Amino acid sequence: QNVRLSPECYVYGEFPANVAGQPAIGLIAHMDTSPAVATGPVQPRRVRYEGGDLPLGHGVTMRAEDFESLASHIGQELIVTDGATLLGGDDKAGIAEIMTACEMLMADPSIPHGKICIGFTPDEEIGEGADHFDVPGFGADFAYTVDGSATGELEMENFNGCSATVTVHGFSIHTGSAKNKMRNAASMAAEFATLLPESETPEHTELREGFFHLCDLSGDVTKAMLRYIIRDHDRALFERRKEKILAAGAWLNAKYGEGTVEVALRDSYFNMKEKIEVHPEIMTRAQEAMRAVGDEPVLVAIRGGTDGARLSYMGLPCPNLATGDYNAHGVMEY
Repeated sequence: QNVRLSPECYVYGEFPANVAGQPAIGLIAHMDTSPAVATGPVQPRRVRYEGGDLPLGHGVTMRAEDFESLASHIGQELIVTDGATLLGGDDKAGIAEIMTACEMLMADPSIPHGKICIGFTPDEEIGEGADHFDVPGFGADFAYTVDGSATGELEMENFNGCSATVTVHGFSIHTGSAKNKMRNAASMAAEFATLLPESETPEHTELREGFFHLCDLSGDVTKAMLRYIIRDHDRALFERRKEKILAAGAWLNAKYGEGTVEVALRDSYFNMKEKIEVHPEIMTRAQEAMRAVGDEPVLVAIRGGTDGARLSYMGLPCPNLATGDYNAHGVMEY
């Protein structure tokens, strides 16, 4: 009932309660997929995985020794890519699973439940999935995002996240007369990147270890730009990381002149744990439901962000239920 589409392309709907005295529970997934690799045309296929390396197509093979999760899926059916695009299970899988739940409830009205609120959002992959979410209109007391992660995982922690845009201003002059006059913005941008710890990047960290991630570097002699994301589960360490990237800019300005480097920071989301842990019953419900279908819940800290983090700070506590989507944001997704 009450299915509606907002001007910002959020889709909402709800099932009215058929028993009294239960909270209104929300289920949320995002419609957009990652722009990290080609997103279409997607040619998914089903395979029964019998172990070993898994050929995908286009000369791409998922090697069992590189993707350890395959070992837990021997004898199971997997949905895989053709090696040319991502699958988009992040978060098509979440939408499919929520819609399957809707079908089950419609097919069997005898299943007892309180009010169930459904929400599908755009723009999660660029950190804006909750920007226009109508929390009061959604009508849930609490919710779960259904997004990513290995089967059996339950998540109530995520990174504190921030984006940093670093703009470097240079001065161009002919290379033949450049001595003591040229200021090469591209070179200074490369120097900026070396001022951040090499070991504190995504490719060298795991679990609750934070990082600086250089997403994009472009420019020329006159002007260059670096775009970073900054992540840490610990709020104090997160703030120190922001101070460190500002200090790198200040150091280069002291070396090359004030105004050479501009660093602009924009907070994206914060760790939802502090908003969810004061409502332990939300996690207890999810854990009991998972055990009821044979999954022993594994509590995991998300090494990323989620609409649920933003929503938790908007007054809608919102941990995450795993979808069983692996290797997201790449051609090895299944």
